[in-house]
Amino acid sequence: MDLFDLPGASSGPDSPDSPVCSAKGCRAPAVWVLAWNNPKLHTPERRKTWLACDEHREHLSSFLGVRGFLKDVVTLAAWERDSSAADG
Repeated sequence: MDLFDLPGASSGPDSPDSPVCSAKGCRAPAVWVLAWNNPKLHTPERRKTWLACDEHREHLSSFLGVRGFLKDVVTLAAWERDSSAADG
C-alpha cells in the first residue's frame, strides 16, 4: 500500500499530503499505523488502516481492540518500508 493511500495522508508538515492522525479533530502528524479488519465484513487477510499520533495511539488501539478488530500496530516508517519492499 502506498503511503498516500492511507487515510489521513496529506506532504510536508502542514501540507495536504502529510499523513495526519485519524482521531477526530486531530491534525497532528501521524507516527503509527493501526492495521485492523472487521471479520464480519472483511476477509481475514484484508487490512484497513488508521493513522495515529503518539497522543491518540492508545485510545484508537483500545477502540479497535475492544471490538476485536485490531490486528497490528507499527510505526509509520516501518509500514512504509514494508509496503515498499512488498511493492517490489
